[in-house]
Amino acid sequence: MKRIALLLLLLFSVVRSTADDSLFFVQITDTHFGQGDHLERARTVVKAINALPVDIAFVAVTGDIMDDCITDSHTVDAARTVLNRLKMPVHFVPGNHDLLTAAPEKTAAAFTNRFGPLISDAEYGGVEFVFVCTEPLAGGARPKGYDPLKELENRFRSYAPNQPIVVFHHTPSVGNFYQNIFHPGWGRSEAGRQWTERLNRYPVKAVIAGHFHRDEFHWLGDIPLFVCPPLSGRFGRQAAFRVYKYHDGKVEYRTQYPE
Repeated sequence: MKRIALLLLLLFSVVRSTADDSLFFVQITDTHFGQGDHLERARTVVKAINALPVDIAFVAVTGDIMDDCITDSHTVDAARTVLNRLKMPVHFVPGNHDLLTAAPEKTAAAFTNRFGPLISDAEYGGVEFVFVCTEPLAGGARPKGYDPLKELENRFRSYAPNQPIVVFHHTPSVGNFYQNIFHPGWGRSEAGRQWTERLNRYPVKAVIAGHFHRDEFHWLGDIPLFVCPPLSGRFGRQAAFRVYKYHDGKVEYRTQYPE
């Protein structure tokens, strides 16, 4: 009888452990290296992420990594030195201060050389995570030969049916609100409508962005859009990062302010 009770206890423990199994990942955005005290802020954030009490699958850095200085190798080296201290894999997408409209080819080449491709993906815990540059859709820099919608469609089609997907990019497609005025977003354009339609055609569980330098939540059809506050001190902001949890097809987050 004791043996049976022990076996049942062990079985219950395994089932409970499986039921509570969650995937954790982190987002940093709008670091704007090359400006202010952002290197020091990043050091503090990196230490806080490395000290988190849960296993972090990866870190996503969602754009405006550099402050209009991505071709400055000295400043990029300093930024990479800090970010390389993260103990987990790091994925990057560029923002409007990384890919510049005045020099799209040059800045795109600098980004891909130091941070990676304009679109990439990785699978963690049975979820496909896509890191995509959408600046051409948002009216920003347009590197030759790069079509975000086509690239995204190709990735989505390559995944197994019903494979859950989470998408990271920089500039949200929804409207912005600042200086007490609503500013229309690029989601109203034809490219924006295609973006939202394409996302909703596949099992995308969340879209995660930055750019606004605020903590916001929106919907893209049936898909939640999470906008993360920045590491940057622009607009008097406190340095922040997000810890996300994915479980059973749902995404939730906690915003952390390490300073």
